Amino acid sequence: MKKILTLIILFNIFLCTNLFAAKNLYVSYKKIPTTVYKNQRFEVIVKALVTTRNFDYLSTTFSNNKNINVINPNSKWEKVSDDVYENRYYFKAKQSNFRIPDFNVKLVNNNTTIDVSTLGAVSINYSDIAKGDTRFSDIIADELVLKAYKTKQYNNKEALTIIDIDAVNSNLEDFKLDGISEQGISNLKDSYPNQNLIYYFVTPVHNKKEVFTYYNSKTRSFTEVVIPLILQNELVSTQTDLNPNDSSFEKYKKIAAVMAFILFALLFVWKRKKILLIIAVIFFIISVIYIIPNAKGIVKKDSYIYILPTKNSTIFFKLSDDQKVEKLENKNGFIKVLGIDNKFIGWVKEENFGKN
Repeated sequence: MKKILTLIILFNIFLCTNLFAAKNLYVSYKKIPTTVYKNQRFEVIVKALVTTRNFDYLSTTFSNNKNINVINPNSKWEKVSDDVYENRYYFKAKQSNFRIPDFNVKLVNNNTTIDVSTLGAVSINYSDIAKGDTRFSDIIADELVLKAYKTKQYNNKEALTIIDIDAVNSNLEDFKLDGISEQGISNLKDSYPNQNLIYYFVTPVHNKKEVFTYYNSKTRSFTEVVIPLILQNELVSTQTDLNPNDSSFEKYKKIAAVMAFILFALLFVWKRKKILLIIAVIFFIISVIYIIPNAKGIVKKDSYIYILPTKNSTIFFKLSDDQKVEKLENKNGFIKVLGIDNKFIGWVKEENFGKN
């Protein structure tokens, strides 16, 4: 009887020892916001306490989230002390009834899970700011800097502006300007928390400035940014319009060629001299060349539209769909095109141009 009792005690001791020894992972929140805003990117720092050194890595999966995006789900855990590891996750809430996910953290050794710990979601307040503010750009940032801006003539009535913006802890992918029909992202570099945005927009040529606001999450206030629209002339310094077919000079050349043909044709009928016939034929050929409409084609989806026919030229924008265009001229491996439906003008690389 004593032997049986001793065995039971030893078994319980063994069971309790292994039960407590088996727990090698404890997770908790180190940083989590109390309030977030619509489309704001926000940071959650999760801490893991690991009580064993016999493991290869930590991994995280997410569950039970609602109306929220995990920006960096594959973020790596970093060791901050002997037994403590941290991970920074970024989220963006879509609606007020969002729920951050549960964090399911695994301790893995030799491709085998040796421990699992789940960190449950907590409630975070939600605020939809700047309702009805037409100048609000939908940007929430700790810091935003307008690095550079440039305005060029787009056509006779409109100007194209390119802006270069840096921001910290921001959502530059949501940037927009109210009341402007033609605008978009030319390039977005996302090394979160740092972002860089190259953005274009088209305004009436008489506009002198464009003003937008963003919400500064550090000062908890709206900050105004003014973009001066100072027209640069180098793009069209030798043209009256980006479309050479619409320029007054081109129209005068066409009229002159036709008038010259008619004049020398009449002179030939009157004088009957062979040289007059030859000159009339030459001007007839020139007139036909001028009058023949430009070739039409397709510019492929995802093609870049450039301001100038050079590799280092500023990009107008990127096409979201195939576009029907009129071919205006060729230069340096680029083709100048006029959008038939969307009425844009710019240069595309020859390999991006195709026939109907």
